[in-house]
Amino acid sequence: MSNLTELIDRYIEVWNETDPTRRRALIARTWTADATYLDPLLQGEGHEGINAMVQAVQERYPGNRFRRTSEVDVHHDRVRFGWTLGPDGGPPLAQGIDFGVLDGANLLAAVTGFLDQPTAAQR
Repeated sequence: MSNLTELIDRYIEVWNETDPTRRRALIARTWTADATYLDPLLQGEGHEGINAMVQAVQERYPGNRFRRTSEVDVHHDRVRFGWTLGPDGGPPLAQGIDFGVLDGANLLAAVTGFLDQPTAAQR
């Protein structure tokens, strides 16, 4: 497994970690201090903004987990990968593709998410 695949798997782990202390530690190992996240429904800036955004998603969709659904595609300082959100053993509530920008130390500096299948509440 490449270091960038491990980075993206850690990114997915951030979205699934419900313990605030462990989630903050994962964010610090995954994102730059001034990182940004943006999708059609959410945005977060810096470690605390990203943490608050993830916590809000977990509160809105309890019992659901994010999963990476594709290989991590990389070129230059860019990454791309697919994901789903849903319950264990059930159909996904949402799925999409995220595009990331890496810094020189291979941390995420920015992620832009695109929803392919929004949840019923988002339609």
